[in-house]
Amino acid sequence: MAVYKIFPTKDATIYSTYPNENTGLDEIIECSTKIESFTDFSGPQTSRFLIQFDSTEINDIITNKVSGSTFQTNLRCFVADMTGLNADTSIDVYPISGTWNMGTGRYDTIPTSSNGVSWLWRSSSGSNAWIPNTLSNYVTASYLAGNVGGGTWYTGSNESTVLPITSSTTFTFYGDKDIDINVTNIVKAWTSGTISNNGFIVKQTNEFINDLAYQAQMKFFSRDTHTIYPPCLEFRWRDYVFNTGSSSTTILNNLPVTITLAENPGIFYPDSINRFRVNSRPTYPPRNFLTSSEYTRNYYLPTASYYAIKDLATDEYVINFDTQYTQLSADSTGSYFTLYMNGLEPERYYKILIQTTINGSTQVIDDNYYFKVVNG
Repeated sequence: MAVYKIFPTKDATIYSTYPNENTGLDEIIECSTKIESFTDFSGPQTSRFLIQFDSTEINDIITNKVSGSTFQTNLRCFVADMTGLNADTSIDVYPISGTWNMGTGRYDTIPTSSNGVSWLWRSSSGSNAWIPNTLSNYVTASYLAGNVGGGTWYTGSNESTVLPITSSTTFTFYGDKDIDINVTNIVKAWTSGTISNNGFIVKQTNEFINDLAYQAQMKFFSRDTHTIYPPCLEFRWRDYVFNTGSSSTTILNNLPVTITLAENPGIFYPDSINRFRVNSRPTYPPRNFLTSSEYTRNYYLPTASYYAIKDLATDEYVINFDTQYTQLSADSTGSYFTLYMNGLEPERYYKILIQTTINGSTQVIDDNYYFKVVNG
């Protein structure tokens, strides 16, 4: 399996309440809706966020790493604060239809910064309005009386019958609040040249609702966060191989098992790619007449075996068990998996867990297999 993450080149939130204000350096991005009571902005207002990833990195991953495999790309943003949700609250993700400048402003500062993207402007206050006189094919926008702006985005393309380029997800009241949304078709439209990569715009499905009972505020960490939760674009593809060649090694078929991890030097740089070896054997080997110790004999784990990565300090899954994308491979030596370190925050420790199903019993092995990613 492979998971490869890249981080944004820029992001910003645009607010209908402050149509000229830039927030390019905020630690928070948000898509919220609420009712303002200001003299100039009474009534329902909204915010949306824009986020962009480097085209060169995306093309390199698809060309040189995914390499013809079927892949999935997810936009991931991690919740900082979320209030006012209904039972179900939905957000939509669209590809932005034009270029924009991140700027260096912050929310609600004095004096207000207007040197980058805002509700009305792509570049800076008074420069390059979001809404032109006419919109291109497949492009739409929202029109709020007296405050025309809020971005423009594609809702389709000449490939849209094959690759719908809109994505959405729904947050339930008690469900997970992080954004983890499949944007594969949007990325494919970028790399095919059907549309240009100007990033994503993320907005609530229902906006400008004049109802005090509906004021959903959804805030996420931005690329400028000082936490370990910056947004990312996560590529997942299946590189599972179970090809043991002429090896006479057998597959474990009884519990309990003892598992050790090999090829783990313990320290990695962000550009490292490491193949971890998973050595396994019965905890209590059967009695046999052998010329070597049974305890040194390696076995394969069953095909229903997977790995996961946890952040050691927070105990949160960085990569969770997945039957498609974290399945252990095998070659003539034994079981293994390959891990890209680029998507892990440096100067932190991580823990490897192994899950395997033997004779209908699923075990999660957590034997304190640690490693650290350090700054290069």
